[in-house]
Amino acid sequence: MDWKHSISSAAARIEGHAQITPVMTTATLWERPVELKLEQLQHTGSFKARGAFNTLLSEPVPEAGVVAASGGNHGAAVAYAATRLGHKAQIYVPEMAGPAKIALIERTGAALTVVPGEYANALEAARAYEAETGAMQVHAYDALGTVAGQGTLMREWEEQGLQADTVLIAVGGGGLIAGSLAWLQGARKVVAVEPETSCALHAGLAAGAPVDVQVSGVAANALGARRVGSICHELAQAHLGASVLVPDDAITEAQTALWQSHRLLVEPAGATALAALRSGAYVPEPGERVAVLVCGGNIAPDPLG
Repeated sequence: MDWKHSISSAAARIEGHAQITPVMTTATLWERPVELKLEQLQHTGSFKARGAFNTLLSEPVPEAGVVAASGGNHGAAVAYAATRLGHKAQIYVPEMAGPAKIALIERTGAALTVVPGEYANALEAARAYEAETGAMQVHAYDALGTVAGQGTLMREWEEQGLQADTVLIAVGGGGLIAGSLAWLQGARKVVAVEPETSCALHAGLAAGAPVDVQVSGVAANALGARRVGSICHELAQAHLGASVLVPDDAITEAQTALWQSHRLLVEPAGATALAALRSGAYVPEPGERVAVLVCGGNIAPDPLG
């Protein structure tokens, strides 16, 4: 597949629909300067709007509208994109999505169903709805349109002057890091960062194929995919520089550091990549220039909700 072409086409397609998010360099979060991409400032508070808009603008949407399963952020993005484009949307989330993300989806006006269990249970419900109604399924991470849409983020970052040799990216199901790997194709080192208790990519790479894992922890409502996407797994096998794990306390410490140093209020998933740097889970070489992707800001509880 010509990923460069697909991602460039996606960038043109979503122009004017997705935000161009800012970047900054900080000297206060680590011993050397670090570049940050502030994607928590994207529509609905995460990068997910990119893939949602790309999917809905890539093909005709049926009369039945769209359906999506989500830990929260993807559902909010699909609901927002569908509403903006005039389509019906049915979103399924697990109970573990939490009140802040559930309220965010409700504010879009989309139909929302909360199901017991975790993301995999929401996906099962979404697939049943798709089969019953003919609605378009917008997968959270393991779909070409989603991955190409998320890849626009790394394309945009390079256009903004990214200088880093290495980019740290948090991983759940793998759509975001897959898009980044697809765009970079080894031009920069990409480090996958996952919570120790929600590590589908790490486990899949160790096993040589995607495998099911148990998910829990502070970032599970965003990074809690039971199995990494096949697209991500294939791209990671070809291009990933490293895969590291961080404990929950390192994630919450990085969350606090972002707030105290720069008044950046992010959810645990949004701080997970930085946690690898601050905790020493990833140790750059001397002179290695490092960038961190801050991917989401839907903190619970919502301080202004």
